[in-house]
Amino acid sequence: MSGGANAIDGCVLLSLEMMTAIENIDLVERTATVQPGVVNARLKEAAAEVGLWYPPDPASYEMCTIGGNIATNAGGLCCVKYGVTRDWVQSLEVVLADGRLITAGAGSRKDVVGYDVRGLLVGSEGTLGVVTRAVMRLREPPGQASTLVAFLPDLAAAGAGVASICMSTTPALLEIMDQTSIVAVDDWTKMALDRDAVAMLLVQSDAETLQLRRQELNRIEEACGAAGATYLATTHDPEEGELFLAARRLVYPSLERAGATLLDDVAVPRARLAELLERVPSIADVHDVRIAVFGHAGDGNLHPTLVFPHGDEAAVRRARRAFAELLRLSLELGGSLTGEHGVGLLKVPFVEDQLGPDALAVHRAIKSALDPNGILNPGKLI
Repeated sequence: MSGGANAIDGCVLLSLEMMTAIENIDLVERTATVQPGVVNARLKEAAAEVGLWYPPDPASYEMCTIGGNIATNAGGLCCVKYGVTRDWVQSLEVVLADGRLITAGAGSRKDVVGYDVRGLLVGSEGTLGVVTRAVMRLREPPGQASTLVAFLPDLAAAGAGVASICMSTTPALLEIMDQTSIVAVDDWTKMALDRDAVAMLLVQSDAETLQLRRQELNRIEEACGAAGATYLATTHDPEEGELFLAARRLVYPSLERAGATLLDDVAVPRARLAELLERVPSIADVHDVRIAVFGHAGDGNLHPTLVFPHGDEAAVRRARRAFAELLRLSLELGGSLTGEHGVGLLKVPFVEDQLGPDALAVHRAIKSALDPNGILNPGKLI
């Protein structure tokens, strides 16, 4: 999606997809030692078999790997409450550019010896080393989830609703889908979604008891109602809640059926989410390109996705200009070029705009120290 694993001319490709072993689950330390090719969903299943839970859940959890999640510091639907991949990495075994094998992190939960090399490697997109083993933290499963669905009359109202929710509580999940996303999913799945809704918020509470979940969802209902919600529905049935989440997880593949796509991934302060949402339609109009907006509203991390006809070079150029404008907008609002998909190739020209020349020089010094010959994923990230 961001080109982080794309080849360049004359390169050697290293695939870790067959390193799929879950080597150990430690019930005392609540950790799982895994190889990088382990699929996220498989780790979740293995943890569940012993009564534990691995929280990070990218929408692609059934196909994405832990190694890839580490490379981009992937988030997911529940990261608003439970954090992103970096928060669940205890230690890493890493092969450096010169072939040395190091361990970043320790066997203990607490460790402040030296620099945080573990944290540095997470999100480095393969530019500093090759992760060959990871010790991932686990925890007890959360309570049963209750789900609220709210339809909002416009995107600005949805952004205001998100801000209001975040001031009153911390839900386990807070996702958004705009009308373009809703219609694309409904076209494919025939789920009878409200195609007239301009925006839909999906919110979950996983508080310990039904009473506590009801109380949290009542506060969320009040926040959505104050933002002008036109429809509110709540379910305490986990299976029904999963049906709504399935709609959210299917947004991107649904959009792919509608044409060529260019997926963006920007993050802004939650207080400025409404501004981002308000301005996306005008960017779409100016550049004559269809833009669907969905993502992790509770983190201010959205995925504006540009959809255009296959093989239309003029449309590609318009989409790239709109893509660049979305990036500039995220920075204008005090945000980031990427929340979880990584810099890859397309965003490299914009990195200095966010970091500034001095901070970029620090990044390049680190890269040079660990990979002086530039052999690890060259041309990516910085």
